[in-house]
Amino acid sequence: MKQIPPHLKKYVAKQHYDDYTPINHAVWRYVMRQNHHVLKDRAHPAFVEGLRSSGIVTEQIPRVSEMNDCLAKIGWGAVIVNGLIPGAVFYELLASGILPIAAEIRKLTNIEYTPAPDIIHEAAGHAPILFDPEYRSYVQQMGEIGTKAFSMKERGEAFEALRQLTIVMEDPNSTDEEKEAAQRLVEQKQQAVVSLSEAEQVSRLFWATVEYGLIGELDHPRIYGAGLLSSVGESKHCFTDAVAKLPYSVVACAASPKVVTEMQSKLFVCKSFDELKAGAELLASTMAYRVGGTESLEKAKLSKQVATFEFNSGLCVTGIVQEVVTDQDGEAIYVKTAGETALSAGKQQLAGHGTDYHATGFGTPIGQLAGGIALESYDDAALAGLGIAIGSSSTLEYASGVVVKGRVKQILRQNDALLLISFEDCTVTLAGRELFKKEWGTYDMAVGSRIVSAYPGAVDPIAYYKVELDLEQSESAEEEQEQEQEQEQEQERERGREQEQEQEQEQEQEQEQEQEQEQEQEQEQSVSLSELEQLYQLTATIRAKQTLSEPDVLALTDIYQKLVSTYPTDWLLRLELLELVVNYPELTLLEAPLREELHELNQAPALTNLITNGLAVIVV
Repeated sequence: MKQIPPHLKKYVAKQHYDDYTPINHAVWRYVMRQNHHVLKDRAHPAFVEGLRSSGIVTEQIPRVSEMNDCLAKIGWGAVIVNGLIPGAVFYELLASGILPIAAEIRKLTNIEYTPAPDIIHEAAGHAPILFDPEYRSYVQQMGEIGTKAFSMKERGEAFEALRQLTIVMEDPNSTDEEKEAAQRLVEQKQQAVVSLSEAEQVSRLFWATVEYGLIGELDHPRIYGAGLLSSVGESKHCFTDAVAKLPYSVVACAASPKVVTEMQSKLFVCKSFDELKAGAELLASTMAYRVGGTESLEKAKLSKQVATFEFNSGLCVTGIVQEVVTDQDGEAIYVKTAGETALSAGKQQLAGHGTDYHATGFGTPIGQLAGGIALESYDDAALAGLGIAIGSSSTLEYASGVVVKGRVKQILRQNDALLLISFEDCTVTLAGRELFKKEWGTYDMAVGSRIVSAYPGAVDPIAYYKVELDLEQSESAEEEQEQEQEQEQEQERERGREQEQEQEQEQEQEQEQEQEQEQEQEQEQSVSLSELEQLYQLTATIRAKQTLSEPDVLALTDIYQKLVSTYPTDWLLRLELLELVVNYPELTLLEAPLREELHELNQAPALTNLITNGLAVIVV
């Protein structure tokens, strides 16, 4: 199983598979049958092939364990999450080769399209096409870029408003007034975003490609975007003249706001997955984690969140950037963080320089000393020539005008790279301004003349966020040790083969007991189901037999009579019954009334596409 980064485990949820109702499974089955039928000629061949090779079944909602088994074939994994998770978390999971899957499934009333993440979208939309290596590489590339993209506080508020909107839109009990209010709040929060952040650019590119992308020629494209692949209505709507097809470009995608409450009015068509990868690389080349410099520090400051900036010496500082002091040319010459800060190098936090030590922040100059001296290039002898030696009093004058004056307490190197010089009795000044006072204690000065990168989050999240290694990781380490021991004791294990066989028999007995318990749980669950849910369940049970007995015929006839008397507007179960009628002559008498009732229900605009599409699959 793919290992989940420890600091992301708080976003992981349980699937609670038994909570899915028979109607939930029927919704899944309807969409999957549509996918197999309609998309075989409209989707990219990678999706069609992926449906076959992924092992995702049509008859019932997949378990996350099954998704893991399927995705393990390509080195990926799957994990259940609670709805719309923060973008940074979503992208880091993708970068780690883990597909986040929302446990929820859309309501029957929203079967054609829903703005809320659900298991149909992720499992049926995203998972199959991941089996294409080029596309999979692009998705992971977008995950890596998204993880490094700076957002802004206003963007976070806009995200929260959008998350609330998806909840309201999915809730069948929401009123028109509540939907309108949620939509207005999204618009209000989006208008408060005065500039386009890196995170928003990445999000828009992801939306226009991974979610709603077309591929091929403009006049004859194919679908590869999961939002289209998982939407029964939109997979057809996108080929109509109501949707403009535009040539793919990063600039055009980033300039197009996401539309989540209705079907798309324009889509971008790329020529190949290689073109997508080239576009993602182009966007990445403009981002702070690649560009560095003053601009990257300013983006970190605007984000108002934990960020990491890296010096050309290799030293990384993680904290909330509070102030960036610049010279007359606008170049950063001093940077300060606020609150808990940590120093790292080589992706690991430096001993003694965690958030406990730098609890109130960290400040340091940036640049060369007067005379063009770059300290990061100096060895100990060269430093001594500048008067920088442990126990010596030193005065360092930067070209920017920053002056550091104190007694050298420690010189920290890692793999010969000079990272940090610590001073006692130290003052740091700039044009009469005191940046650090003696009474504040030890002054730890970063070594580095340039900022080469900046990105959100921590370079060593486990240490920074104080994530404790959980039992699962401990067990994983123990399992590795056990495997080594097993290899050494192979001969001894062979002699104990009879004992292992006895254990296998015991396990088989335990499995039988578990199966009996599951059957009992299913029986208990059937008691708590509504009458309509029980009708769906009984229909599915009979369909799974693939043969009809006389009691089955009577049971299906009773189900139909119950639909007529109690559930006159339920179209999906009628479709399922008609499917059985077409396949079994014993049910011929039900065909005419079922078709007549479906024809009448088909007159309702909200059901026309759904019933027509369902009938098309049955005919085939």
